[in-house]
Amino acid sequence: MISSIFGKTKPVNFIILLGFILFFYPIVHSYLLLRDFSDLNILKEVGVLAVLLFCVLIMDFIVKRNKLTGTNSFAILFFTLLLVAFPESLGDSNAILCTFFLLLSTRRILSIKSLREIKLKIFDASIWILVASLFYDWAILYLILVMAAIYIYEPKNIRNWLVLLSAGVCFIIILVGFLTLFDNLDFIFDHYNFYLDFRVILPIQIASSIKIILYLILTVVLSVWAFLKLGKAGVGRIIMIRLVVLSFILGLLVNLLLIPNKSYAIMITFFPSVILIANYVESIKREKFREILLIVSITLPILGFIGRLLISH
Repeated sequence: MISSIFGKTKPVNFIILLGFILFFYPIVHSYLLLRDFSDLNILKEVGVLAVLLFCVLIMDFIVKRNKLTGTNSFAILFFTLLLVAFPESLGDSNAILCTFFLLLSTRRILSIKSLREIKLKIFDASIWILVASLFYDWAILYLILVMAAIYIYEPKNIRNWLVLLSAGVCFIIILVGFLTLFDNLDFIFDHYNFYLDFRVILPIQIASSIKIILYLILTVVLSVWAFLKLGKAGVGRIIMIRLVVLSFILGLLVNLLLIPNKSYAIMITFFPSVILIANYVESIKREKFREILLIVSITLPILGFIGRLLISH
């Protein structure tokens, strides 16, 4: 039944998933993060929630436009399930906003494959990444993804590489002008400090979370599977999968570098992960096995979340 619903692209799928997120978001803040709504900026929280919902729509658009999966809604389903599996990510508005702008950037990066208006797409993608860096300084590393796309599609045109520089200059001019207007130039030096503390990073505190370990193992295994299985689907498809996997690696690196700041930015890795998961699920030929897998995938995160609520209370 689940496979028949999300195995197709229907408006009802958006209604189900967006409705669930609308229901889930305040529960996480109230009962898991124990936040008092009287102390929250309701307008800000509504805005952040709206951005989160828009992330689902953008994600679905990217998947369909670039044919990263088949004609189904598995990608947005698993994105929603990852929110349930990692509810702490909903407590950091920076993670949601950074994810939003990185998705906008990814949309432009993957569209470079058409080889039309390449310079404009490079500029747009770079600007969105720089805007995302306003929320996490290390998100600027995603410019490597833009460089990878240039190297893959049109590396010999030197002007493509210069577009990266022009985007950076444009962003700095706008940012400095905006901060000068509000007399807050210190933000640049306070925010973009790229702080590193190897005493914290090297022990890899990420190992303290079994959930994150399992998530990483799953994504790595599916990455290997994707290269072996989807390589037969054509050069264009495997190139996009490579960019998706690189996006996950960069997201993981950003998370490691943010450990000293005690930030929880795991959400920025969700998009590449759900693409790999969705491709695997749709490759399953046996309908019963796929249905069982989907039921388990839905049940485990929900039971885990309910268990956490009971323990915290």
